[in-house]
Parts: sequence; structure tokens; C-alpha cells
Amino acid sequence: MEALDILIIGGGPIGLACGLEAKKAGLSYLIVEKGCVVNSLFNYPLNMTFFSTADRLEIGGYPFPSIHPKPNRAEALEYYRKVADTGNLNLHLFEEVLALTKAEDDVYLVSTSKANYKASHIIVATGFYDIPNLLNIKGEELPKVRHYYYDPHYYFKQKVLVIGANNSAADVALETYRKGADVTIVVREPELGSIKYWTKPDLENRITEGEIKAYFSSKLLEIREEEVDIETPEGVVTIPNDFVLAMTGYQPNFIFLKKLGIELSHDNLKHPTHNPGTMETNMPHIYLAGVVCGGMDTRVWFIENSREHAVKIIRHIVSKL
Repeated sequence: MEALDILIIGGGPIGLACGLEAKKAGLSYLIVEKGCVVNSLFNYPLNMTFFSTADRLEIGGYPFPSIHPKPNRAEALEYYRKVADTGNLNLHLFEEVLALTKAEDDVYLVSTSKANYKASHIIVATGFYDIPNLLNIKGEELPKVRHYYYDPHYYFKQKVLVIGANNSAADVALETYRKGADVTIVVREPELGSIKYWTKPDLENRITEGEIKAYFSSKLLEIREEEVDIETPEGVVTIPNDFVLAMTGYQPNFIFLKKLGIELSHDNLKHPTHNPGTMETNMPHIYLAGVVCGGMDTRVWFIENSREHAVKIIRHIVSKL
């Protein structure tokens, strides 16, 4: 089996960017993605609008045309499909990386759900959207509890509890409210958090008008089939409930990173060890790219500021070769 120069784990925007840079440098490469292309973006809410403008989401020099000032989910999916297709990227979809070991000839052996490969270098661009941050409370296992949100239509005439203080929670609360849901939002902090400037005033007005009920400095205590308990500054409140939408964020697959031998910081942020100049980890020839670099600090890296990781990594690999 001939060894690839690079095997890229993850077919999101940054994984694709790494593939484009590798191809430009004349390196042999393969992108392996366990789901569809840009799988995380596919699982974003149906009506999601990006905070970034289209030009800041571009990769590989391919222009991103958008009819909106800020592109939406459908436009992003169209763009990245076109990039993968036009760039003729070597991309294997619905193939999960299961194990990685170092061989004697200084290459890595990679086992996936479909095949085995050899590669001299590995790029991990797996993002952080696959594993939700759990509430760890009684009743969280009930089917009515959702950590992902797709379409507000589903919640018409339902009593919906939204947990969170930031963009995702705000979007979910407003969208479900406008599709006829009875919405309550629970926020741990005394006020709303970091929310898009065109969304925050809307939510504040709905709360002020009493159209969306809000509990601040509060937390969910228990979830039952038809009601929930909320701990508030005034005491425990029980309200009827049909669905709980926990927009509490997500985290990288730390178990997978540890299996690769990548060291994590010992604090709550769990930053994966890597050289910010080259993106190489403590494991020789294994690199990180994209939002996975931030560990639990998921507000540090985005598509727009981690596109440069692809350039740094390929430049470093080429300099060694």
C-alpha cells in the first residue's frame, strides 16, 4: 500500500480547504468524512443565517456568490458542494476513521469503517458539532429533550422550553414563537449573552412584551413527561412542557483526540496541544485545523479565521518534504 502524503479527517469547510492546499502543492491526499460533505453545516437549523459575510467563508480562492448580505445555510451548502466538485477533491464520504497507529516506516496506519490507508501526515479537522454539552439532570434522556434544532414548524402549538443565552437559543426561541409555540427561555446568567446584533433587540422586545417568558439567573432542575422544574431566584417553579430544546453548545471529540495521543490542557478548556505557527500537535506529523483547536473554548475559531490553518499546515509539510 503506497502511503499518502496527507490524510485529512473531516470534510467540513476547513477539511476541504486543507485538501485544496494539498492539491495545489502537488501532494497526494485523501479527505475522509464520516457523514456528508460539510456534515455539521448540513445539521445546522434550516433557516440559519451566518454572522460572517460570504467573502469571509470562502476557501481555496473560490468566490462565494450570495444574494443576501450574510449567506444562509442553503447557500453555504451549495457553495461548499460546488467547491468540492469544481476542485475535484479526493473525498470519501460516509467513512469513519476508527483507529490510527504509527508504523515502523514512519507513516501512520489509518483504519476506517471501509478501508485501510497509510499516510505520512494526518490533519484532524473534525470540528465540535457532534457531541452536545449535556445538562446532566434527571429526565434529560426523555425523547422530548433535543440538543439539536432544525425546523420551527415541528413545535406549532407546543409548550417549548429553550435553554441558553446566546445565538442558538435566541434563534430557536424567536423562530418557534413565530410558528405558534408557547416559548419559555431559561438563562443561567442575569441577562442575555452574545447574540447577533439584529436578533438581540427582537428577543428583548418579545420578553418585555411578555410574548416569550424568560427566567434569568435560573437553571433547569428536572424534566418530566408533561412538566419541568426550574430553579429561579424566587424559588423552584414548575411549568407544563412538551419539548425541551437545550441549546447548551457542543464540544470536540476529546476521546478521539486522546486516542491519537494528542495531549489536552488540564483546565476546563481542554485545549489540544499544538504549535500555533505550524498547527502540528505533540504527536509528530499530526496536525489540527479549524475549530477543534479551541477545545471547549468554542468561540475562538470560526471558518473565517481558521481558513489560514490549511495554508500553515501545507507550508510546513512542504518545507519538511
